[in-house]
Amino acid sequence: MSEEQRWFGQPRGLTVLFLTNMWEQFSYYGMRALLVYYMTKQLLIGQAQSSFIYGTYTACAYFTPIIGGVIADRYLGKRKAVIIGASIMAVGHFMMAFESLFYAALGAIAIGNGLFLPSLPSQVGDLYQRGDPRRSWAFNVYYVGINIGGFLAPLICGTLGEVYGWHYGFGAAGVGMVAGLIIYIAGKRHLPSEQPRAPKAEAEGRLGFDRRTILLLSGIALSVTVFRAAYEQVGNTVALWAVCGVNRAAGGFAIPMTWFQSLNPLFVILMTPPLLAYWRRHSATETRQSLIRRMSFGALLVGLAYLLLAGVVGLGDGGVAHWGWLALFFLVFTFGELFILPTGLGLFARLAPPHLGATTVAAWFLVIFTGSLSAGLVGTLWNRFDHGSYFLLLAAISGGAAILLRAVSAFPEMPRVKLPSKLNSD
Repeated sequence: MSEEQRWFGQPRGLTVLFLTNMWEQFSYYGMRALLVYYMTKQLLIGQAQSSFIYGTYTACAYFTPIIGGVIADRYLGKRKAVIIGASIMAVGHFMMAFESLFYAALGAIAIGNGLFLPSLPSQVGDLYQRGDPRRSWAFNVYYVGINIGGFLAPLICGTLGEVYGWHYGFGAAGVGMVAGLIIYIAGKRHLPSEQPRAPKAEAEGRLGFDRRTILLLSGIALSVTVFRAAYEQVGNTVALWAVCGVNRAAGGFAIPMTWFQSLNPLFVILMTPPLLAYWRRHSATETRQSLIRRMSFGALLVGLAYLLLAGVVGLGDGGVAHWGWLALFFLVFTFGELFILPTGLGLFARLAPPHLGATTVAAWFLVIFTGSLSAGLVGTLWNRFDHGSYFLLLAAISGGAAILLRAVSAFPEMPRVKLPSKLNSD
């Protein structure tokens, strides 16, 4: 690749994928920031049912990529899958502006996401030759794009929804999705060439997964499923606690409840560069075991964040907590997230066999599906516990995931060998 085809030393295609993903995440998190409030305040759906719908929707949004990844690899190709999926999602976001189309809109977004989600990140690895050192941290750069969109979404969509009406917020999310689609189409000349789509019989004969890899990914999948049951509560029950358990007054101004959802992606943006610098300095000694132990440490930190909330509630003597405690929660929570989620996505994406990149990435989204579904079920317990006990439960779930990941790192089927450069550091 010539220097003219690079931006800041990276392929221009990474910038195109980064921006496309950023706007798609803006639309997703913009809608998500409003969803539980919209159901409980506008549609007057009960809390338990709203939490279950929230969990079911997020689960479905990550189940459809399992099917969409296969369709992209075998029939459409990644580019067509992204364009078709983004178009369907944009329609779904605009449908959210009409109460009568609420469930149909959720379904449309989930279906479009199925084609879009596995096809976009799988193109990141295709930008680089195997062994290119830049490939080792491209997914962290991509993850920052997710969080820039996630940071802007509650501030823009959330504020529009709270101040001017829920439907304005949902409409803004639709505009973001259209922006991502336009960027992707305009920059397609910078994207990697489509890999030849292997016939079914050939693909089945070239899966490339040995027993060790299957055990490794299955163990990670189980652990992350448990972890996400607690992790996904930030947009569900933690958001509900921000309404009833937090004093949001600051200098005579009441902080909009959706703004707190921006703290998580903001901290991701701020923390990622120093963490990347630290991990790159130690990348020469990394193994698969060390990466999984990193994920275990991240789950433990998230557990400590929920333990902090439990302590705040317990020491509050029934009163409301200062909003600074919620900000501190997001700081610790996000630090833990960065140790586990980009690392898991990177392992799944980089172990993908040839011609099955989108399908293998879709397997990671199967993990998010099962985790989101379990999070919806855990969310229904919000009114069955006092808030302190509920946050202790979330801390215990995160701690359980940390223990599981530590056990996975000790699998005897996993030889303690140094990772090739393409598997280093997320």
